[in-house]
Amino acid sequence: MSRIGKAPITVPKGVEVTPGKGTVTVKGPKGTLTQKMDSDITVEVKDGIITVSRPTDQKRHRALHGLYRALIANMVKGVSEGYKTEQELVGVGYRASNKGQMLELSLGYSHNINFQLPVEIKVTTTSEKGANPKVILESHDNALLGMVAAKIRSLRKPEPYKGKGIKFAGEVLRRKAGKSAAKK
Repeated sequence: MSRIGKAPITVPKGVEVTPGKGTVTVKGPKGTLTQKMDSDITVEVKDGIITVSRPTDQKRHRALHGLYRALIANMVKGVSEGYKTEQELVGVGYRASNKGQMLELSLGYSHNINFQLPVEIKVTTTSEKGANPKVILESHDNALLGMVAAKIRSLRKPEPYKGKGIKFAGEVLRRKAGKSAAKK
């Protein structure tokens, strides 16, 4: 058995899980999420506990078993608590501002970058004196949040010499010495 796949998922209060034919719908206070499922994997909800099971021990079924259990657990957590990601803009003159769902980034290029965010994601920007500007993304959909955060980071990845670019808060970058270190 898959260690992840066989672990049960407890459903918090206020969250409703509806397994259907080929789909699972999770509804909660933060929103509604739907996940398409493989027809071989079965999902059961009993007494506030979700169990995911597979028909055989084939390699494909073992892989899907753990995958769908993890996806359903992320959906349950997302509609009840939500997810949050913080990104820092490291560099002189780097700025971020937002107007509704439009994120405007100044990243050292000759022009500002306007990034339209999906309606499922809530964005806030902060810029305090003496600290790097921050972009804070919140959503109930973990997969969508990760995709959007990766896309924003790809606009100016952190470089290894000075560390300038967009990085996740708390991310440790691998730094290189540069040319002056070789002249000693």
